[in-house]
Amino acid sequence: MVRMKRVTLKISGVVQGVAFRYHAVAEARRLGVTGWVRNVSDGTVMALAEGESAAVDAFMGWCRIGPPMAKVDGVKVTTSSFGGEFEGFDVIG
Repeated sequence: MVRMKRVTLKISGVVQGVAFRYHAVAEARRLGVTGWVRNVSDGTVMALAEGESAAVDAFMGWCRIGPPMAKVDGVKVTTSSFGGEFEGFDVIG
């Protein structure tokens, strides 16, 4: 039985203006993770990711590093109940 997982991530550091969201979309789609990513007015990036537990864990690992121009200082993870309402992974807002 495949375990499904849903997390909300708040990524801090140099994560805006470095194409973090667009690289996150590509990585999530590659892993088969669904949800969204957006910039927040406080300079962080927020993402909601769900899918198979191993894929979501891999996406969280990628978010701790980010794309080449980013400098991730931290990732706050909040776990919630799997919803299954997303069909893809997109930039919102």
